[in-house]
Order: sequence, then structure tokens, then C-alpha cells
Amino acid sequence: MALLEVHNLVKAFGGLRANDDVSFAVAPGELLGLIGPNGAGKTTLFNCIAGMVPPTSGRIVFAGEDVTALGAHEMARRGLARTFQVYVASGDLNVLENVMVGCFMRTRSQSQARARAEGILDDLSLGSLKLNLVSELPVAAQKRVTMATALATSPRLLLLDEVAAGLNPSEIEDIMAGIRHIHANLGITVMLIEHVMELVMNISQRVIVLDYGRKIAEGPPRDVAQNPQVIKAYLGERYVRERAADQK
Repeated sequence: MALLEVHNLVKAFGGLRANDDVSFAVAPGELLGLIGPNGAGKTTLFNCIAGMVPPTSGRIVFAGEDVTALGAHEMARRGLARTFQVYVASGDLNVLENVMVGCFMRTRSQSQARARAEGILDDLSLGSLKLNLVSELPVAAQKRVTMATALATSPRLLLLDEVAAGLNPSEIEDIMAGIRHIHANLGITVMLIEHVMELVMNISQRVIVLDYGRKIAEGPPRDVAQNPQVIKAYLGERYVRERAADQK
């Protein structure tokens, strides 16, 4: 049984269909990439799945339950967590306290939340930063902290929204390693939005492509990268040539 099913999802804002009849499924343990041009509807799709905005029509099924009408807090309790393109941390909380906020999804005990948060930070090699204010950290470290906070809610499915945006090549490698660890070693299903093709094409088992709100391609990264419609709408001929040269 699929962990997540999206059936004919439509999200309209007035006359604009940000998502237009989108359907797909995510298997337990899968690492799925979601790509497409700016304005293709990727973040809107995440918002619908996470219960932040209701779809105009269609159905969302999570772990066999129809969750179409559920809000974000109800989805979080069922095991779905997400990150955001821009992480806005509380200026009054340090790294450890930010991650503890996620832990309180599963416990009311401050000592249990602290112990779990410290374990997550150590697991993601962030333990040395636990007393730093998140707002004072470099962008790459902030993005790792937001992943840690999402993990603290004990998700079954983790939605990552452009966690590599604005990072240099070395920082992208670190983020890739972190995502691989979350997926392979922690056993969490991952779905990610990303414009950094080096990341999404190298770690995704399957890729979905949106354009103008519609799904135009779906399949293994190699197949998607060679799809003429995807090349025209998003990747461009230059990317295809460079990727082919890298694989020789």
C-alpha cells in the first residue's frame, strides 16, 4: 500500500489553477523528487498535502486514510512533517530549544523532549551548535536545523522544500549526505522540491515534473532528464549536454 496517494488534485486561486489534476503515489521508504519551473505549483502541492491549504478538488490519502480535509496539526500528528524554503526561527530560542519544539509533538515531558532533541542534533552532527541562536547561524546550518526540527516530530513522511537553495557546492554535499542519512539510516520516506539538479537527480529514486500546475513527466531521474517535454519546459539543452558529459 502506498504511504501517500494524491488523486486528481486541483488547487485554484480564483481563475488560476496552481495545481491542475495532479495524481501520483509515494511508496513507503521512497525518496521522490519534485521539480519544475518557478510558478509550476510545487510548493502549493506541498501545502495541500501538509494540510496548510485545502485543495479545491481531488483527494489526498495518507497511510490508507482520507486526509483531504485535515489541517496541518492533524497531518503532523499522523506523521507528516515539512520544511520551508525560508526558515524563520525564533530569535529567543537556541538550536536545542528549536528542535525541542518539534519533540513536544510526541511528549509533554521537558526532559524527554530535551533528550530526544539532543539525540537528533548529535545524529545530524549539529550537537556542537545546540546552544547557538539559530538566527545567528550560517544559512547552511539553519537549513540543517530546520530538518532536525521536522525530524523531532517523528515523521513517517518528510517533505523538504528547497533545502539546498543558496548553498555552495560543499554545503550542498553536506545536505545531500544528511538527506541520504535520514532516508537510508532512519528509514523515513522523503519527498523533496529542489532546483539544484545535482542534488535531486543524484539522490532521487523517482522524479515528478510539474509545469503550469500539471504533471508532465514521472519516472527514474535518467528517463526524466531525457524527456523532450521536460527539457523544453525546464532543464534546457545545456543541462542535458553537461550531464551527458559528466556521465562519460
